Amino acid sequence: MKAIPIASAGGPEVLELKGHCDEAGLISVWSLTCMLCGLERTHRAKTGIFRSMPGRGTVLNESREFGNFRRRRLMYQPSSRFMKYKRRAHWSAITLLTVFGFLSHCFGQVNTTTADHEPNSSSALPTASGTADLSDNGLPDDPSAGSAEDPQKSANGQNDSAGIPLSGNFFQRLGQFYLQDWNGTSVTTALPPKRGLPAPINSPPFPFSDWGYGGSPDIGAPDGNTYPLLSALKFESSRTKIYGWIAPSINFSTSGHNNFPVSYDIFPNKVELNQAVVYVERLPNTVQNSHFDWGFHLTGFYGIDYRFTTAKGYFSQQLLLFNRQYGFDPVLEYLDLYFPVKEGLDIRIGRFLSVPGIEAQLAPNNYNMTHSLLYTIDPFTDTGIYGTLKLNKQWTVQLGMSGGHDVALWTPDAKPSAIACLNYSTKSNNDNFYGCANGINDGKYAYNNLQDYDFTWYHKFSSKWHTATETWYMYERDVPNVAGNVTNPIMPETGANGAFCAPGELRCTAPEYAVVNYINRDINSKLMFGFRSDFLNDKKGQRTGIAGKYTENTLYATKYIGNTVMFRPELRFDHSWDQRGYNGGRSRNQFFFGMDVIYKF
Repeated sequence: MKAIPIASAGGPEVLELKGHCDEAGLISVWSLTCMLCGLERTHRAKTGIFRSMPGRGTVLNESREFGNFRRRRLMYQPSSRFMKYKRRAHWSAITLLTVFGFLSHCFGQVNTTTADHEPNSSSALPTASGTADLSDNGLPDDPSAGSAEDPQKSANGQNDSAGIPLSGNFFQRLGQFYLQDWNGTSVTTALPPKRGLPAPINSPPFPFSDWGYGGSPDIGAPDGNTYPLLSALKFESSRTKIYGWIAPSINFSTSGHNNFPVSYDIFPNKVELNQAVVYVERLPNTVQNSHFDWGFHLTGFYGIDYRFTTAKGYFSQQLLLFNRQYGFDPVLEYLDLYFPVKEGLDIRIGRFLSVPGIEAQLAPNNYNMTHSLLYTIDPFTDTGIYGTLKLNKQWTVQLGMSGGHDVALWTPDAKPSAIACLNYSTKSNNDNFYGCANGINDGKYAYNNLQDYDFTWYHKFSSKWHTATETWYMYERDVPNVAGNVTNPIMPETGANGAFCAPGELRCTAPEYAVVNYINRDINSKLMFGFRSDFLNDKKGQRTGIAGKYTENTLYATKYIGNTVMFRPELRFDHSWDQRGYNGGRSRNQFFFGMDVIYKF
């Protein structure tokens, strides 16, 4: 039901509770509950699970022959006592989420009445700040950037207009926030203009409105974020913000043992909880360029996707020692220091996402549900210090040092590693070029010690069409030979794959290269679709566990309900050209259909 303001002499209009739920609310709550119940039933099954390696390769759950080499069997077999407590925890979470959603929908029904107080103009639409670092944002981009089609519209496609302010208790305000968001009647507030080039695309329906660069907030973009939870708590004006999302998914695959190298949905034909994420952050004010400011970011990340984000030394025993299906990872913890140098200088210190690339670890920041082959096996996080200097509106330079990829500084695998990137946009911002040398050191074999050279190109064809292309070349040196063709082979490090070297070589260099292309179409402010094509050549099998060439093609769409709910269905076909690279070494081909639902709070 859409609330319509009605003129009254008694005072401003405010929201009033209604004692019933609408059908759409009940259906959405029921759908979420069913997916979570399916996840619980799936999780209770004692099935074999394979471990995702730091380079996103796997140790398979079935023994496989590679000449004389035989991979060891890994089984996920929790104790009955462990399963009893886990079942209780999962059902408690399901019950709480169901009640939470029910109350939000039921008590969020709105009506108009009069009141004698002034409306609260601080409630704003749940739009994100426009940070170019896609890792740092779970909601669509900054409304201040405007629409690529109509500068009079905000990035969500709605005309800026005053909505009805939130009122009542926590659950009432929360429900009202969602209903206003879904009906397009949210209160909006004016933001200072962005310092920089105009936004080339719309967000939504795309996950960002500006071409991205990693390791920094979008220098010059205002922080216009307002989130459901903060608004319900009446903290919408606070610069320190708490928000997040849950992202369950379902997939159907022709593979019966595993979907890898599809990611993150590696478990076939299941309902799963990919991510349950909570952010606590304060963004530095980079719109001004006159004084110092600061920010920070903390992340709590739980789900099956932790198997890919895990870095050695950050609670990594969950995966490397216990091989748990679900786990927790503090993916991002960093401090941002902003200085008024040139067009803005940001220095980031802590654990941050590996800087280059189109895709990101956090679900809402991607075009679609699954990830490309290119992304699946490249580095995920670094710990160190990283500087981003915006020279002018078109040029940005970045330099930093880390301890290497996917390792904490206190682990023996850490070693000083250089990061250097250069970003350039044309004056029209229709083209963007981003090149990085990432994690550069001696390149000797260690936990995910990849030497990564990455290049990304974005191009806007028109107001409706754009493309994104990324390619990289990576390698490690002195990787132990696991091909079974040498005497006294060297045992690889736990969680770090070996390579299939030539006969007689104890170690060898393991290179790989890949390229991915996205073509995307903006249908309207709440719907987009796209097509992804992807090629990977894992020459020594060090990233996937099976040497050879791989391709994938994916057709996908994203549908927004307001700005807080996303449905992302996709149809995907994978093929391995040289060996049977899918379904645990049993198949060359794999058909995959999946969909996730992202519910933001």
